[in-house]
Amino acid sequence: MTISRILARGLTLGLTLILAACAGNTPPPVAPVAAPFAAVAAPAYPVILISVDGLRADYLQRGITPNITALAARGVTTSAMRPSFPSLTFPNHYTLVTGMRPDRHGVVNNNMEDAQLGRFAMSIREAVEDGRWWSDAEPIWVTAERAGIPTATMFWPGSEAAVRGVRPRNWLPFDGKMPESKRVDQVLAWLDIKPRAGFATLYFDTVDHEGHGFGPDSAEVNKAMADVDRQIGRLLDGLQARGINANIVLVADHGMAQVSDDRRIFLDALVDVAKLKLVAGGAVAGINPLPGQEAAVRSALVKAHPHMNCWDKANIPAALHYGRHPRVPAIICAAEAGWMIWLSPPKPDPNRGSLGGMHGYDPAHPSMAGAFVAAGPAFRSGMVLPVFDNVDVHPMLLRLMGLPAMETDGNARTLAPALR
Repeated sequence: MTISRILARGLTLGLTLILAACAGNTPPPVAPVAAPFAAVAAPAYPVILISVDGLRADYLQRGITPNITALAARGVTTSAMRPSFPSLTFPNHYTLVTGMRPDRHGVVNNNMEDAQLGRFAMSIREAVEDGRWWSDAEPIWVTAERAGIPTATMFWPGSEAAVRGVRPRNWLPFDGKMPESKRVDQVLAWLDIKPRAGFATLYFDTVDHEGHGFGPDSAEVNKAMADVDRQIGRLLDGLQARGINANIVLVADHGMAQVSDDRRIFLDALVDVAKLKLVAGGAVAGINPLPGQEAAVRSALVKAHPHMNCWDKANIPAALHYGRHPRVPAIICAAEAGWMIWLSPPKPDPNRGSLGGMHGYDPAHPSMAGAFVAAGPAFRSGMVLPVFDNVDVHPMLLRLMGLPAMETDGNARTLAPALR
């Protein structure tokens, strides 16, 4: 996220952006390109992948999500699903549907720069809809459409672009103003279309929105969780009314950490910021020295600092699996959980409130752990899985849909015990 986005009080730092788009109408289907392998039969049980943005794993222990709790009781869950670094919205949503870490699939941050494509941000409509930003990996709806399986995506990052020439059969441009109840209704309406979608996604963003605004332990987060839980109950009721027995996979892209105005790191106190360009800031900062300033910027930044570590992209710790992709800036600075990296102190603004929560930190930190719940005909009942990485979700999705295994960063064996 850019510092300007962080300063905007109440603005969703996940996917919430207001886009001028026809949210009420499904765009015309785009015919898939020729399948690279033999077509497969649509799965007997549709797969519905639900994202609750910012649903930290331990939120489910608060006793306010009865529908999700019941889903976990008749299916499988885990104490923690680790996101990939950086633990941000767009990179991790794309990891979940490609099985590749951000450093391989190319969506390396919510804000990026590319030598050929220019600037990417969640608010830049042209970039979000440009398939070239997403084409380093193949999302599962593309794999499914190429195999002849109809798909439908509700607001999943990457689904608004023709990736490798293929779009979901049904999709909508993101509209943060669309009520979550209408999102559920739209997915159910898509499932009424024949031939029925074998794969569908559903996206909720209010838990993340309230987490940023008020912090992970706030009453606002609890209310958002309860509201989302009711919508999941509506989805399950709608499926039952239609006689649809689906495999439900509920995930989160990341968790949330408490932040405060007194836990800030200002780069202008460490280096002459006129010598660099800040590509992205927040929990993790991406920095490109300006031409001729490389040595000076590296000398000032590339070291350990109080509450922050900075590395040359070639020397980022191996555990973070980050630094090889050309879109990763030359210097990466990662803040300690709960701290944030700013270019300089903001000017006083009486209209700006404090930020309560942030993500993007080391995936190993407990506050970044995301929720995972899965239930349906394919899953065992009452099983609690060990902690696992979110790259392992994609191989399981392929198996649920009868699609061939793919070479990714995920391991199909990790979640195999969850399946009947």
